[in-house]
Amino acid sequence: MSSTELPSVPPANVLPKVAPVRVAEGERLRSVGLPGITLTVRSRPPAREGLPPALYVHGLGGSSQNWSSLMPLLDDTVESEAIDLPGFGDSPPPDDGNYSITAHARAVIRYLDAADRGPVHLFGNSLGGAVTTRVAAVRPDLVRTLTLVSPALPEIRVQRTAVPTALLALPGVAGLFTRISRDWTAEQRVRGVLGLCYGDPGRVTPEGFRNAVEEMERRLRLPYFWDAMARSARGIVNAYTLGGQHALWRQAERVLAPTLLVYGGRDQLVGFRMAQRAARAFRDSRLLTLPEAGHVAMMEYPGTVATAFRELLAETAEKETADEAKEPRRRARSAVRSGDRVESANSGS
Repeated sequence: MSSTELPSVPPANVLPKVAPVRVAEGERLRSVGLPGITLTVRSRPPAREGLPPALYVHGLGGSSQNWSSLMPLLDDTVESEAIDLPGFGDSPPPDDGNYSITAHARAVIRYLDAADRGPVHLFGNSLGGAVTTRVAAVRPDLVRTLTLVSPALPEIRVQRTAVPTALLALPGVAGLFTRISRDWTAEQRVRGVLGLCYGDPGRVTPEGFRNAVEEMERRLRLPYFWDAMARSARGIVNAYTLGGQHALWRQAERVLAPTLLVYGGRDQLVGFRMAQRAARAFRDSRLLTLPEAGHVAMMEYPGTVATAFRELLAETAEKETADEAKEPRRRARSAVRSGDRVESANSGS
């Protein structure tokens, strides 16, 4: 994006001070410096020591707060961390201004490598779903299971309600929208976002609405807000056009981790019809469809998503136990066959 489309963004170390990010009860925030990026990490203490790690990655325009309803429901199952991708939430823009799917995936990989937390139970929503699919495909050693909520995977026929978001990727559109919406209040903007992302915006509590307005007001004070949105939207569109081994559907087929797919019947951004294609593409997948949910099922129906994730873990553990039980028998059969070959060879000498 050229400097004529949006105001130039100052370096992260001279960005203006804005209101602090909201931290829910039991959550902690910390900043992690990595080569070329600084990530804000939201975490919760596990119910007990020794639980496996989990990492959550939000969607376009979201933040680690998008997982605050789901994480406490899994305190007894995993040790939860959620990141703010570069340029979102409380993370400053990346040094190189790269907001591609590959760059976001690289940020996740850098964090996991630096923290030495892998393999993790990896969660992704929307943009985060595309990012985590790429991570699971190129670094299977880092991913124990993969849970995707309305992942942003390529669609031939994009829903009309998703077109305005896709248009952000076009040069100049973000700047134009900024000028058109200059007089919109934070409340108006939040109602628009909720109407687009929720199957039933009425499920948002008054407190949740106030918190969302507060966060919207904070983000609008950030000079790089629209730049990060536009470049990340462009990153999604560009990823949709890639072919060969870098194509997202091709990478979905390469994912080895047991995968839980969650799709909402009222999703206005990711087509519900893509659920079956995704279930076929991911080789070890389970599909959860929620007819009344929108684009952010982990926020609308966190209890249902948490239950489905626990079922994924139980099924995976059961399968691993069965495979371990089969291994001694497989080795025994192999040894018998080997012995038969030796005896046959000796008989012919």
